[in-house]
Amino acid sequence: MTDIDTAHAAMEAAPDDDAARLRFYERLADSEIYLLLGEEAEGDQITPALFDVEGVQYALIFDREERLSDFVGRAAPYAALPGRALVQMLAGQSVGLGLNLEVAPSGMLIPADAVDWLAQTLSHAPSETEARLTAIAAPRQLPQSVVTGLDRKLAIAAGLAQTAYLVAATYDSGAQGHVLAFVDAVSGAEKALASAAGEALTFSGIEAGVMDVLFLQASDPMAARLARVGLRFDLPVPDRHTPQAPPAPGMDPSKPPKLR
Repeated sequence: MTDIDTAHAAMEAAPDDDAARLRFYERLADSEIYLLLGEEAEGDQITPALFDVEGVQYALIFDREERLSDFVGRAAPYAALPGRALVQMLAGQSVGLGLNLEVAPSGMLIPADAVDWLAQTLSHAPSETEARLTAIAAPRQLPQSVVTGLDRKLAIAAGLAQTAYLVAATYDSGAQGHVLAFVDAVSGAEKALASAAGEALTFSGIEAGVMDVLFLQASDPMAARLARVGLRFDLPVPDRHTPQAPPAPGMDPSKPPKLR
């Protein structure tokens, strides 16, 4: 079974569990998706094959290339792209998604309003604020789902930073919360890493959760303090001998395809 199969099964087994539903949509956004096309792509211009189901149009997508082949039964044009890029491309088009239809246990129709919701959720940009930390400590009272989500998100951010530390923080205003501090982030990767942290919180199902993000260098004295008390995440080092996979959310290495 694929990650999407597993997440779909968990969602189906607990239809009233919002957290399970969020995890399914997170898997969809983070997976590479194969989109069936109506004709061969021309440069970055693509035309999805659209099918009408009870008056609603659906684009057909699959989480494995062989599943697309099994469904079509012949050679057919397709585009491979991150799930997040796909939903952002289709948002507002009144087009739903037919996922793995007839070829996998995760086969389902995803309505257009769910596509729009996911695109909107993924488009939330982190905001910048200025606040001074007055104390840090080991993270506390943070649900395991958040830690698991961070571990998963940072695992696909290979090469964007060296390490990250999660700590409980107190600010000069007296407010308390949690901070995820990235050490030696690659220049230009800050937005992607902040978005990854934000998505981990959003898709964990925690209501009104807040987690700030901090960027610093290993030579900063704060880095040593973080290492003493923080929960450490080591970001993977990309294999220099193979092309690097698309990194964390918001950092597509090439231009996304455009609808025709």
